[in-house]
Formats: sequence, structure tokens, C-alpha cells
Amino acid sequence: MKADTNLDVIVDFITGQPVSNVGAEVNRQRVERYLIETKGYRREDVVVDAPIDVEIDGDVYRSTVDLVVQIAGRPLMAVKCAAGSLGSREREIVSAARLYGATPLLLAVVSDGSCATVLDVATGKKKGEGLSAVPDRTEAIGLVQADAPSPIAPDRLTREKLVFRSYDSMNVNVRGRVI
Repeated sequence: MKADTNLDVIVDFITGQPVSNVGAEVNRQRVERYLIETKGYRREDVVVDAPIDVEIDGDVYRSTVDLVVQIAGRPLMAVKCAAGSLGSREREIVSAARLYGATPLLLAVVSDGSCATVLDVATGKKKGEGLSAVPDRTEAIGLVQADAPSPIAPDRLTREKLVFRSYDSMNVNVRGRVI
């Protein structure tokens, strides 16, 4: 597959790979830099374009989560980087965080690179606002040492899958890796 030569290309801060500068890519680069330079995470703590597969009625819907922050291999926080309204992306990232692993992640974050909303995945409620509300690496280590959340009940799991697919499938102007 050949890259569209009309697109700007930038280098991803964490992976060092070229990416098309479309959608919220500039915002994601700001969030990546903030996590590493300000919050003390290591590059290996952050998975970029973390794959997520959701099975619904025998069909698999494949997508990615913009960023997944993990400590010692345990996923902790899913991050959605948005170009517009943060509030309109909250439900999508909470669903992604509930579906990402065998058990839900603890936190979901939506950010435009300048501000952020931190959400409790279990309740879906806001824990904090502003980039400063995102836990730093030291706080994250303490969070992952707690017991893992319980898996989602089967009836609720089906609804979360539908919610995630519905929101995620509406994403437009998403970036793609440059080949």
C-alpha cells in the first residue's frame, strides 16, 4: 500500500514511526509527549494504536485504542485523543477501557492535548479534569498494585460491545500508519 503523497507526515513521538498528520494526530503527539516528559512514563509503558477486537454475534469488529498506558505489562489507562469536543468521546473511551483486556482498565482519558477528562471506568464518572488530573507514573504504580477489577457481567458486556462499535465506527479522518 502506498502512502498518499498529499498528506503531511510526522514522526510519532513514542514509536519513532512515520504517521499521517490527519485527524487528531497532532493532539495525540502532544498527549504522548506529556505522558513521557511531564508524567514520567516510559515509552515502553505506552502502547500506540493498541489493537482491540470486539466480537458481536459471531463477527469480529477490529479497531485500535489511541493509547493504552500500562505498568509492568498490566494495562491501566485507555486514552482517546480527540480533535473536537471531549465530552462527545467520553462514552467511547470508557467502553474501550471496559473491553480492552480480560478485566476492565481502571481509568479512561479523553484529551485534545491541551486539556483532558479522566474517567473512572467502573462507574463512568469523572475523576478529574485537566492534564494535571492524569496520574503520573508513580501514582500509576500504586494503582496497578491494587486488585484488578472484576470482569464485566455477560449481559452488560454485550451492551458495551455495541456502544464501542457504534461510537468507534463513526470516527472520521483517522490517521493511518504511513507505509
